[in-house]
Amino acid sequence: MVNKIQKSGQKITQKISRLSRKTAIEGREHVKENLVERISHIKNVKLLIVEWILLVTAVMLLAITQLLWYSDSYSVQTYTYGGTYTEATLGDVKSLNPLFANTNSEKALSKLLFATLAENDYSGHTGLGLAQNIYSNENGKIWTIKLRENLKWSDGAPLTNDDVLFTVSIIKNPSVTTNFDSNLSGVSVKEEEGKIIFELPTAYANFPSALTIPVLPKHILADVDPKLLLENQFSNNPVSSGPFSFNATQASATNAGEAVFYLIPNQYYYNGKPLLNSFAIHTYKEKEDILAAMKSGSVTATSELQASAANEIKSSNIYERQAALSNGVYIFFNMNSGVLKEKSLRKAIQKGIDTNELRKIIGDNIPLDYPITPNQIELDNYPEIPARNFDEAKKIVAETEFDRETTINLVSISTEYYDDVANKLAEQLRDLGFKVEVQLYEPNQEFVTNIISTRAYDILLYEIELGPDPDLLAYYHSSQNSSVGLNLSNYKNSLTDDLILAARSTMDITLRKAKYEAILKQWVEDVPAIGVAQTNMSYFYNKNVSIFSESNRLVYATDRFNDVEHWGAQKTRKNRTP
Repeated sequence: MVNKIQKSGQKITQKISRLSRKTAIEGREHVKENLVERISHIKNVKLLIVEWILLVTAVMLLAITQLLWYSDSYSVQTYTYGGTYTEATLGDVKSLNPLFANTNSEKALSKLLFATLAENDYSGHTGLGLAQNIYSNENGKIWTIKLRENLKWSDGAPLTNDDVLFTVSIIKNPSVTTNFDSNLSGVSVKEEEGKIIFELPTAYANFPSALTIPVLPKHILADVDPKLLLENQFSNNPVSSGPFSFNATQASATNAGEAVFYLIPNQYYYNGKPLLNSFAIHTYKEKEDILAAMKSGSVTATSELQASAANEIKSSNIYERQAALSNGVYIFFNMNSGVLKEKSLRKAIQKGIDTNELRKIIGDNIPLDYPITPNQIELDNYPEIPARNFDEAKKIVAETEFDRETTINLVSISTEYYDDVANKLAEQLRDLGFKVEVQLYEPNQEFVTNIISTRAYDILLYEIELGPDPDLLAYYHSSQNSSVGLNLSNYKNSLTDDLILAARSTMDITLRKAKYEAILKQWVEDVPAIGVAQTNMSYFYNKNVSIFSESNRLVYATDRFNDVEHWGAQKTRKNRTP
C-alpha cells in the first residue's frame, strides 16, 4: 500500500515538472515573439507610445487637480486648540487686583482674568455674566441676583454668594478706594434663599449696568486687612474667574514699566475653556514702542493705535478692524466761569462753529450731536440742532456785552488728534470775535486732579465714556458739581435735574424715552456742551489669528474680550458637516 502511494506521488511530481518545463519554454517563446522580436518595431509606433503616456499623465494630473480643487467644497479652514496670542497695551501694571485697575494694561488684564456679575453683551447693552438672572421688583428699588450653578475659581474652589458679599463689603468699605465705589453708593446687600438682594435708596431702571463689578475670592482674601488689600500678594499672583488664569510675569531688562504677563486658559471658566493655549499681555509706556512692536511682528495685536497708524505699519500681514465705542468727544462749557456764563454766547458758539471741520480732523468716527448714542436708547423724536450760520453767530457775539479782553482758556489733552482739533476750534472762536488761548496737558492723574477736578478751564475738549445705558446723572445733574463729580460743565437746571431722576426711576421704556427726549431738548437749548464725535477703536492684528466678532458692539475697549474664548491662533482643516 505504501509502495503504491509512493509511485503515485512520483508520477504526479513528474507531471508537474514536465508541465513547468513546458510552461517556461512557451513563456520564453512568447516573450521572444511578442516583445524581444518586436522591440525593433518601437520606432515605428513611438509617436503612439508617447501620446499614450501623455494621455495617462494628463488624466492623472486632472484627477489630482480636481481632488485639490473641490477639497474646499467638503472641508473648511478653522481654528483649533493651541497657539499663543500676544497683545500690546499701554500703561504700567501696579496691581492685578481688578478693583484697582486704572491703566489700559491693568484693565485688559482684569477683563481676561476676572468675570463680572453682569457684563456688556453683543448688542452693546448690559447682559449676564456670573449671574444667571438679574431682575427687579415693580418699582425698580429691589434687585435680585441668582448666580450660575457650579461656578469655580481657577484653583477649583467654588465661587459662591459669599464671594459676592465679600467683594461688596470691600467696595463699600470707606477705608478702601476702588473703581466701583459709586456703583453701590447707598445700596444695601443681603443674602436670602440662595439669592443676593440689592436694595437701592431710590429706583434705578438701569441698575444692572452698575453690576459690572468683578468678584474677589473670599477663601484667599478673607483674613487680609481691607486697607492692605492693594499691597497683598494677590495683586501679583491672583486666583481668577475669567477665561484665563495667571501664569507668570517677565519684566523688561531694559525699560522700566515694560513687562510681559503670561496667562493660560482657565479650565473652570463658565463659558468654556478658551481655544488659545496662552495669552500674553505686553505692556508699554509709549505708543511709539507699540507701533514698533507691531511693525516688527513681536506682538500679534493692539488696540492702542489710531487709524492713521496703518500708513506707518504698511504690512500685508496686518489687518485693521474698527469698532465704535460708547465714548463721545465733546466741547464742554464751564458755566461757572468767565464769559461763557452768558447763554447767548454759548448759543452763538453752537451756531457759529463748524463741527464738520473738527470731525474731519478726528477721522473715521461717527458724528455725535447729543449726550447719548442711538445704541443706548433709540428715541422717536430728537430735538433739532441749530444749523450753522456764521454771520448770525458773529452778530450775536458783537451785540452781547462782555469784556472782550477776557481770554477764554481752551483746555484739552496733547495726544492723538486733540491738539489739532483744539487749535482748529480756537481758530473758529477767534473768527467769531473771542480771545482764546489753548492749553494742552498730558492725560495723566495730574491732569485729572489739577484741571478736571478743579474745573480749571473755560472750555474743555475732552472724551468721556457714555456707557451702555443713557444715564445722564453723572455728567449733567447738579449734584455732580463737585471735585469728585463728572458734571464737567457745572450745569445746573432744576428741570433737567428732575427729568434725569425721573428717567432713571421709570421702568416703562416708553415713558423713559419721553423723559430722555425732554432732557435732550433742554440740553440743546441750554448748551452746556456741544457734541463732536463718537469714537472708534482701531484694532490692528495679524491676519493669521481670529479675533472678536464684527457683530460685537463694544461699549468699552475691553469689551473686545467678551468672546475671547473663541479667539484662535492655531489653524486646521475640518470636513464640512453634510
